[in-house]
Amino acid sequence: MITCENLIGGEWVNGRSGKIEVKSPITGKTLGFATVPESAQIEQAIVSASLAQKSWAKLPIKERSKVLFQFRQILLRDQDKISELKSSECGKTMEEARAGLMKGIEVLEFALAIQNLDLGGKVEVSRGVTGEFKREPLGVVANITPFNFPAMVPMWTIPIALALGNAYVWKPSDKTPLTAMLIGNALKEAGLPAGLLTILHGGESTVNAIIDHPLVKAIGFVGSTKIAKIVYQRGTNLGKRVLALGGAKNHIILLPDANPELSGMGISDSFTGCAGQRCMAASVLLAVGQVDQHIQKIVQRASSLELGKTMGAIITASQVEFLKGAIDRAEKAGAKIILDGRKQKVPAHFSDGNWLGPTILDHTAIGSETATHELFGPILSIVRCQDLSEALEIENSVEYGNACSVFTSSGAMADRVVREASTGMVGVNIGVPVPREPFSFGGINASKFGHGDITGHLSLDFWSNTKKITTKWEAQSESNWMS
Repeated sequence: MITCENLIGGEWVNGRSGKIEVKSPITGKTLGFATVPESAQIEQAIVSASLAQKSWAKLPIKERSKVLFQFRQILLRDQDKISELKSSECGKTMEEARAGLMKGIEVLEFALAIQNLDLGGKVEVSRGVTGEFKREPLGVVANITPFNFPAMVPMWTIPIALALGNAYVWKPSDKTPLTAMLIGNALKEAGLPAGLLTILHGGESTVNAIIDHPLVKAIGFVGSTKIAKIVYQRGTNLGKRVLALGGAKNHIILLPDANPELSGMGISDSFTGCAGQRCMAASVLLAVGQVDQHIQKIVQRASSLELGKTMGAIITASQVEFLKGAIDRAEKAGAKIILDGRKQKVPAHFSDGNWLGPTILDHTAIGSETATHELFGPILSIVRCQDLSEALEIENSVEYGNACSVFTSSGAMADRVVREASTGMVGVNIGVPVPREPFSFGGINASKFGHGDITGHLSLDFWSNTKKITTKWEAQSESNWMS
């Protein structure tokens, strides 16, 4: 049984406002508890972070990067232990848990490159006058992360924020706090000075205390659109910098000229990976024309997955019931179930876990619940379309704008989807179009509140300020308005 404490001033501290039980979605068994800090402890933590940040910011970025390099080495060394704990507390397969950690390490490697990529700039702008800019940290920044990627999502921001000279306050999901402890210990071992990483557990009260604290200058958030809006409004009303990533309803457009093997694999893996619990999962297939042979390939691959072995669990029992209810309602509304995950069995030793197999609903009605609402589960709704224009019209009608993919052999058709899809990320013959670093992750519309992106080059301006310096040392014999 693990007791997960709060990292305050470089020490693990028992929270004095109760504790949260952490259960494994795979087995249903209790893994441990996270203790919740009281308001005085949160105050102490953020003040400690602010004091530590002042010394950290004075170090050259190369010295800060040395700590992050050691952090990378420790994560690689401990990847098995971290992946196993991640799998236990969020329900992923071991392969998925490891892949999420490795994606986080990819962002860390980008952060290590900032010292060479982002050197500022200085130029002679007029006779005897130079213009220069330097990047400076904000101070204390905070991030609120979800359950589905307990290592990857925080690793989107921890390395970049620290490399730029900030102190970082992290509020992990109350469903997956245990992985945070391993990441915190890895940074401590790497030599990160005390106070620069703060980990605070809890729910709404902890989140509000972090957002409201005057020393916290910027807030990142990843979660549902409903909560992203609340976080964005609360933070910006206080004059803070906020980037809140919300939900998604991602579409895949399937054209008749697509490669059946490639599309079958890519579409199946997109909606079943992480049991559909990711903001990049395809949840609606816009099937254009005669594509039944392609759909058969999707069904075949999805049918081959084994719960507890090649497909993970759903985070809570209540979420399983919600997903089953959504399937029931879709069937009553006229959708045809061509793969029913409610009937799939799990091994006896996992019988107390939270499970739902891949489910495919054909002839789903436009505007129905499963076609428009983010379900966060392994359910693919197929909407039949006459042509690409109709498919794009449907894609652009939803409030979200995270991702869209197209499967086709036509460059012209692919280019049209890239141009016309109202999303921040587009894939061509790729079911999960997550950008690789240094390209930035981020959607548009109701999938993001705030400006810029949370990773890559575009994240640097969010986690820092730029100071502009104009310098003149002597009068010029010939001058203009600048000199």
